[in-house]
Amino acid sequence: MARLEEKATVIAVPGREDLVLEGIFIRGDDAVGAGALIAPPHPLYGGSMTSPVVGEIAWACQRAGYATLRFEWRGVGASSGRPSGEAADADADYAAALAHLADSVTGPLLAAGYSFGAAAALRVAASASRVRRLVLVSPPAGWLDTAALSAFRGSALVLAGEDDEYASPAALSEWLAGSSRASLEVIPGADHFFQTGLADISRGIAKWLEA
Repeated sequence: MARLEEKATVIAVPGREDLVLEGIFIRGDDAVGAGALIAPPHPLYGGSMTSPVVGEIAWACQRAGYATLRFEWRGVGASSGRPSGEAADADADYAAALAHLADSVTGPLLAAGYSFGAAAALRVAASASRVRRLVLVSPPAGWLDTAALSAFRGSALVLAGEDDEYASPAALSEWLAGSSRASLEVIPGADHFFQTGLADISRGIAKWLEA
């Protein structure tokens, strides 16, 4: 696959003239026309779009022809504002980035995130009509919104490490019970930080997107 050009972008947060987010956009296949937004993990615990897990999600989407947008939460990297672990702030940041992506592509959208970012992706995607697919990597079950999963009308893939102490496969399997549009993939030997099994993330997503 040819090397793709990364383009730095600035994302405005509606209603907050003092708040802009740093992002990296990579153009996709014009014939596909779709776009994927990938959110990083918790901003108060070192979460950044430079996370290798975020990179694996983006790589899988790029190989499927999606344009991709990664971004930094407020107060992280070159994003303005103060770091926040509040769900409302995360949702505002994610929604702003999703609107930015929607203006950049013509086709359907995929919402994705890792850990804290996965929970925000789910909440925002539930009311975003252009989002047809959802990829959640290691979402802690205690942060997940069951009503949002029920409201989301597209298909969802959840990935977690076999030894994830924050997003246990057992808890996620219970959370997903009864959902016919969501599937769980467990990565053998991996924990929440994917010191092993990192490449299995992109392989699993790529296989799901192809199907």
